[in-house]
Amino acid sequence: RLRERGGRRRRRQHLEGPHDFSASTMEPEGRLPSGAATADEAIAAAETRTRGYLPRIAAALAAHRTSEETDQALLVADAEVYRGKVRDVYRPRAYPTCLVLVATGRQSAFDRHLARVPFKGDVLNRVSAWWFDKTQDITPNHVRRVVPEAAAVVAAKCEPFAVEFVVRAYATGSTSTSLWTHYAKGVRTYCGHALPEGLVKNQKLAAPLVTPTTKDAVHDTPISPEEIVATGRMTRDEWTECEQRALALFARGQTVAASRGLILVDTKYEFGTVLDEGTKRKRIVLIDEIHTPDSSRYWLAASYETRFANGEEPENIDKEFLRLWYKARCDPYKDAVIPDAPDDLVCELARRYILLYELITGEVFFHDDPSSSSDAAPLSSTARAAKIKEALEAVAATST
Repeated sequence: RLRERGGRRRRRQHLEGPHDFSASTMEPEGRLPSGAATADEAIAAAETRTRGYLPRIAAALAAHRTSEETDQALLVADAEVYRGKVRDVYRPRAYPTCLVLVATGRQSAFDRHLARVPFKGDVLNRVSAWWFDKTQDITPNHVRRVVPEAAAVVAAKCEPFAVEFVVRAYATGSTSTSLWTHYAKGVRTYCGHALPEGLVKNQKLAAPLVTPTTKDAVHDTPISPEEIVATGRMTRDEWTECEQRALALFARGQTVAASRGLILVDTKYEFGTVLDEGTKRKRIVLIDEIHTPDSSRYWLAASYETRFANGEEPENIDKEFLRLWYKARCDPYKDAVIPDAPDDLVCELARRYILLYELITGEVFFHDDPSSSSDAAPLSSTARAAKIKEALEAVAATST
């Protein structure tokens, strides 16, 4: 049954303490998933395996439409709640030093909601947990405890910087903030970086660039480091520290992705500050998510050079193909009404998210029969709330 998937294995993945990932079943860096001899073989095997998930994904999509469960269910009692584009953030009054972040299936792009994607919240939560573990030597993060059954994480309450740190290694993108959108319009100074003439879409840059954007409620805007400091969003020292960490995180992500036959094209990071109880000083930590298919762009390495030479879009494992589908059929920024994403497109997006999870972590997403379409509903809201409450109590117990 879906609510039982992972069983004891998933319970072992509860993470206790500020950065305790010791009881993890995650693959070490550099090891190919599924015991494949090469990255290309691993990708082929994962492609075949995840296509077998499509009946289950379709059943989950259909079940959501007839279920009384919604993304609006409250999962934390007596808490302030903020519902973002993808995550719901709870501030529980009984646990004032904690936040609860719940990843949902909401799919957004172009500053609007597009669809609800089955299993997406679970993928985002589990991929981030894997990467938070693998990057603790680069930067501390906000994780206190992961609650995989509820697609949630109990995190340290932080003061986030009002900046998103977008790192780009290629001239690409289709949104209003992307490097390629601006470059194609003739912009040659982007987020404080001077860009050379003659770039072609999807071309690799000479070196990765940190291209920050504002973090606003509705629409993010590219901004330069000088503007960030001048407007008081960060101090110069804070910016320098976060820029260095972002580049180091991206380098780690590229290395791991390459070992899986993937290219980490670009991604975004968020940082904040938290009070260190030992020193009573604020320290910078990584927050939100890391290297997920929502926050990142991944291409298949094997076909990139050939497709680039032929002027074709790279093969991707992220939400870019959904963006391109909309861009080909409407102006998603200006049109008041846009078409609904077809079910097969939504299911394919879910499959690609799961595919990325399996390739990166080396873990099989479903631990029971993946082709089964029965019991496609996730845990009830009541059961998820109980899991989150249990995690909050465990965090509080370790803090006393």
